[in-house]
Amino acid sequence: MNKNKLIDAYLDLMAHIYEAMDDTLHSFTDAMTVGKDKIAQQGHLTHEEIQHVSAAVQRDIEHAAHALPEQANHNSLAEWFKFDVELIENFALDAFLSIADKTRLELARLGHIAQKHSYQAGEITGPGTFICDACGKEIAFKTPSEIPECPQCHAHTFVRM
Repeated sequence: MNKNKLIDAYLDLMAHIYEAMDDTLHSFTDAMTVGKDKIAQQGHLTHEEIQHVSAAVQRDIEHAAHALPEQANHNSLAEWFKFDVELIENFALDAFLSIADKTRLELARLGHIAQKHSYQAGEITGPGTFICDACGKEIAFKTPSEIPECPQCHAHTFVRM
């Protein structure tokens, strides 16, 4: 699996979701479907790769929607990422905040209960800081990346801070 291709697809899917959710008639689920269809039309990814990338985007957006305070801003997002949000492109930051906020509202409306999300080595994720479940080692990503095994203990499971 070409990881750079999947990282590019993660960014493209986020952009498509952001555009679709700008139209208030689209729920996150509808926007995800629109985004996946647009990615599929490009013909660069298999169905399995699209599913893999969309699962990573959904996981990250749902986690942000649950974890960020109701009035998310650059400071709260910086705290969630655990690094300076000025390092992120403005579009990516605005898209992430907008999608997370709309998703938070959608989740609240549906009455979902927040849950602990775990991340596995080899998965694609958006920017953020992760803690190894086994040893507590922190690793941080400033761009969408593939999660490696823990550099300290070689474990494979992480949680987002």
